[in-house]
Amino acid sequence: MALATRYNWKGLEDFCKQVFQKAGVPEQSAAIVAESLVQADLRGVDSHGVVRTAIYLKRMEAGMIDAFADVEKVSESDATVLVDGKNNFGSVIGTKALDIALEKAKRNGASFVGVKGSNHFGTGAYYAMKAIEQDMILLVMSNASQTMPPTGGVRPFIGTNPLAVGVPSGKELPFILDMATSVVARGKIIVSAQKGESIPLGWAIDKDGNPTTDAHAALEGSVLPMGGPKGYAISMFIDILAGVLTGAGFGKYVNNMYENWEQPQNVGHLFIAVDINRFIPVDLFKARMDQYIREIKQEPKAPGVDEILIPGELEYRRTLERKENGIELPIKVVEELAGIGQSYGIDLAKAAYEHAKNEGAKSWN
Repeated sequence: MALATRYNWKGLEDFCKQVFQKAGVPEQSAAIVAESLVQADLRGVDSHGVVRTAIYLKRMEAGMIDAFADVEKVSESDATVLVDGKNNFGSVIGTKALDIALEKAKRNGASFVGVKGSNHFGTGAYYAMKAIEQDMILLVMSNASQTMPPTGGVRPFIGTNPLAVGVPSGKELPFILDMATSVVARGKIIVSAQKGESIPLGWAIDKDGNPTTDAHAALEGSVLPMGGPKGYAISMFIDILAGVLTGAGFGKYVNNMYENWEQPQNVGHLFIAVDINRFIPVDLFKARMDQYIREIKQEPKAPGVDEILIPGELEYRRTLERKENGIELPIKVVEELAGIGQSYGIDLAKAAYEHAKNEGAKSWN
């Protein structure tokens, strides 16, 4: 029987949770990791979605991730906390750090929570959306392993170090910015390589520093910073805050999750949370945000433009569409997931979109 390539989002999340549990991950942690992966796919950030399931499991099985590690505070003041993730899953550590940041910001007005000893923590938007649910502003950043050269360089030295911002609104959609400091997230090049597709010119250079459209050559070379020296400078700034400041790895000391099987990644993050009520009442802030968003969307449009969008709006629409019509996965990813499921006695086919639709998606709406 041919494998389906379209999956019900909740069924896919349940499948991933079961897989991680069968692999030995505690239930609550398995739920967080699964939710983080599927939320990325729903928003269209496929490079950070269930495609990462296999590498997460492989690193755990190789002892590069400790699913039972107790995430702990190393130091704390009124506004700051340093967290040691003890090499647990990045999304588990990130969720703990977020909870600390939000709780401390509610007590003190703002908080800065640094993290060391972490791993790939998924999308920044995953945390931004959770902060928005609590009417808080969040800025979160993370460093990553070497994939990008400094401006003027040829070989990778810094990561595509991402930055995400979440700001609540009232009746309008919230502001959610989630971006890498590269022209494109390296994960998208990985997806293109898996699909056998070329990449646009300007995304990356090969190992000799030449521009390339070959995804495989790009993975052997370097992805380029957005805006040239500006993207390079922002990426370096994030590496300083998330890596140098926290005691995590930085530059060449953030280990590659696909290549280094001798040492943990030691990724660093920084969470900055702000309690809106310390400035103005949150309802007034939301009303002002709504006004701002409506006015910017009503601005005159350039030729050929039907609508002005705010950051996060495309991803919101894509989430609605994929919840309704299913998440389409590359066949290679499907085959990989099916193989993983088979090894743990879990049937991926039960998460297929057509299966869920025929079953009435009883518990997956």
